[in-house]
Order: sequence, then structure tokens, then C-alpha cells
Amino acid sequence: MNDQLEWTLNDPYLYGSASEYLNQIVEVQTTRGAVRGKLLDAQPDHLVIEMGGTPFFVRTQQIIWFFPAK
Repeated sequence: MNDQLEWTLNDPYLYGSASEYLNQIVEVQTTRGAVRGKLLDAQPDHLVIEMGGTPFFVRTQQIIWFFPAK
């Protein structure tokens, strides 16, 4: 059995840009709707956005755009 995993970074620019907005309020438009809240974490494959006290894990493949909210 091969224990090696193949992993690729789908959108390194989104990950790099999102990392600059940690602990700030952002709005993210996904293929399923919008999420607005505090960006808690940015990982290569997902963002964690706290909205109403609940963390939402948003896959980067589902993100259309995001921006820092005021």
C-alpha cells in the first residue's frame, strides 16, 4: 500500500491574499451564497469565517470572490 498523498494548491493567490486579512471582517461570495464575518484562519484549501459566533469552513474551490468589509 502506498502511503504517499498527492496534494496540490488550487489557488495560491487566494490563499496568500486572504492570509493578509486574518482577524478582520471579510465578505466571501461562494457558489452557494455569501458569508460575512471575521476571518479566523486561512489554509490552502479552506477559510474559516466566524459568523454569529459560529465558524464556517469555506472551501477555496467554492469561492468566487472576497473582500475586506468595513
